[in-house]
Amino acid sequence: MSVVDDIRRDDADGIITLTFTRDTKLNAVTDDMLDVMREAVRDLGDHETNRALVITAEGRYFTAGKDIGEMGAQPESGVALRRDYRRLHELFDEMERLEKPIILAAQGPCLGIGVEMASSCDFRFAGQRSVFGLPELPNLAVLPGSGGISRFTRLVGPHWARWVAMAGENVDAELARTIGFVHQVFPDETFHDDVQAWVRRLVGLSAEALGLAKITIDAAADSDRRTARHIDRMANTMLLHTSEHLDKIEQFMKRSKR
Repeated sequence: MSVVDDIRRDDADGIITLTFTRDTKLNAVTDDMLDVMREAVRDLGDHETNRALVITAEGRYFTAGKDIGEMGAQPESGVALRRDYRRLHELFDEMERLEKPIILAAQGPCLGIGVEMASSCDFRFAGQRSVFGLPELPNLAVLPGSGGISRFTRLVGPHWARWVAMAGENVDAELARTIGFVHQVFPDETFHDDVQAWVRRLVGLSAEALGLAKITIDAAADSDRRTARHIDRMANTMLLHTSEHLDKIEQFMKRSKR
């Protein structure tokens, strides 16, 4: 276990868990916290023993958004601003690109950069008291430009993206599940245990199959139907000859003979 300022990292059973611990500031995200996330994402990709990443929090909020104090100290030139902005985009792009599952578990309100971060993850869980929102436009007169428009719209469609990103309306946990943003809502009392139990089951599955499933799903979303079916067949051809698949077939045949 490691603790760095306002974020804690725990590594156990192939699962890296990052926990925001800055409750006094409603877990507002700082650049230092993002650097810890970058290191965890690199470790997830570089080490085969790391199977999944969970991003969660303690306290009243998952996050109230980006730390406004840091946002006020922006670089003077547009070139420098875009360079810093690109670093954030590259983090979320890498989270989306990695062939391993990344899970966001919001135990409380998840606003601004939290929703952008969540939109880059493969799975999203909410506690019963969670709400999700993108307050950048009404509060700061800017857009949630780190995935709050593009990725969020891809997940929930333009109808709900207008409600959340354009009108600045929040959605509660159950509505977030209904519109397709959240996969499941867990009880507040058992939230973290329920998330970890689900992730442990996930990492018990074939790592190769999970990785191929992730990139095949993304390819299908970006392709026409015929091309997507070709991708399905090519991906599965790789898996049909693995020892994992052949072992599972053998185990199934033995059970069926009992």
